[in-house]
Amino acid sequence: MLKKKQFKFRNFFAVLTVLLLLFSGSVSLNADDKPVEGYKLKEVVVLSRHNIRAPLSTKGSALDVATPHTWYEWSSNASELSLRGGMLETAMGQYFRKWLESEELIPENYRPEDEEIRFYANAKQWTIATAQYFSSGFLPVANIDIITKQEYDKMDPVFTPQLTFVNEEYASDVRKQMYDMLPDLSKEYELLSEVIDYKDSDGYKSGDLKDFTNDDVEFVLELNAEPGMKGSLKTATSLSDALVLQYYEQSDEKQAAFGHDLTFDQWKMISNIKDTYGDVLFTTPLVSVNVAHPLLKEIDSELENDDRLFSFLCGHDSNIGSVLAALDVEEYDLPGAIERATPIGSKLTFEKWEKDNKEYVRVRLIYDSTDKLRNISLHDLENAPLTYTFKFNGLESNEDGMYLIDEFENHLHEKIHAYDDLIRKYDPQSSALPKTGIE
Repeated sequence: MLKKKQFKFRNFFAVLTVLLLLFSGSVSLNADDKPVEGYKLKEVVVLSRHNIRAPLSTKGSALDVATPHTWYEWSSNASELSLRGGMLETAMGQYFRKWLESEELIPENYRPEDEEIRFYANAKQWTIATAQYFSSGFLPVANIDIITKQEYDKMDPVFTPQLTFVNEEYASDVRKQMYDMLPDLSKEYELLSEVIDYKDSDGYKSGDLKDFTNDDVEFVLELNAEPGMKGSLKTATSLSDALVLQYYEQSDEKQAAFGHDLTFDQWKMISNIKDTYGDVLFTTPLVSVNVAHPLLKEIDSELENDDRLFSFLCGHDSNIGSVLAALDVEEYDLPGAIERATPIGSKLTFEKWEKDNKEYVRVRLIYDSTDKLRNISLHDLENAPLTYTFKFNGLESNEDGMYLIDEFENHLHEKIHAYDDLIRKYDPQSSALPKTGIE
């Protein structure tokens, strides 16, 4: 069993964050976030993506040789949460505090007891820091512990979208699904090359870097490893990720695009490269049921814990994407965001509600618009983040977007069991099927 560790951060940035937020603007009320008449909120489970971080690549990587331009000088080291990311996360925590107080799930200046609140993060700097900043805004007088289950800077298997079952037949079918899901990105590649002046870069002129194309894509599927990719799409994804993060972080929009004037739709095209990379690797049906399995069980455990009021699980976009795919979400495209599926800092919420002695579940994504990410503003109930309520294939919601809890839990358990079904299909002689713990 993995040893549980707890991290306590005494975050002196929280006061600075609040002061800075007070000088910022705001956005209009999101109609989807108005109070739901007649329902009583009972519990919220959050699966969070980390907030704005510096790019994962360090100096000397493809980022340095793929463009003649100089990348933004970040306030943090490679992959670490930026100060802007911390400010945004504190603001989001403040919003959740106001929301849950208004629904009378928690009192003002709440100091939780026993097991009512749980914060659990992947053991990486940018996920732990995200959870800590959120907790500073959410429970400013409670001094919350952030639980991790791995040595610091090591990936936690719960948050690692790794393949825990692979054989030759399965890998062959997965590759077919991945290739079928891969769209034509020629326009996106052309725009990316123009923005970074790719053909003027040292890497391109030396021949080390080639034209972006889908023709050289190869998928790597290995046991106990994340699905991987070789080819120019992987390089383009690294550049797309860095550009999007630079756009969020840098105040001068034109400088963020290395002197180019890009429209919102063009920024969506840039982001679509990395979004496609994530979709293909983690949300195909055969992959999502495999890599999301640990988090589905974690979410189920939290929803069934009668002592819990609020849970915060902090991971990555691949976690949110694979969980939604494994749950067979209906197709969606988020308004107001250049990242179309899992914007940075977004929160996937599983909310338990009660009305007329019946319990329901509502599943939403709560996220900041691209404008708000770039122009930090104070959150409250009248100036709320954007939300999107999900629908799932095979389930029928009521007019308020709510699912009867028994029907949703049956759906969740079915998707958890789908992992065992996958192994039975591809390895019918297996005598060591994993136990889901779900009856």
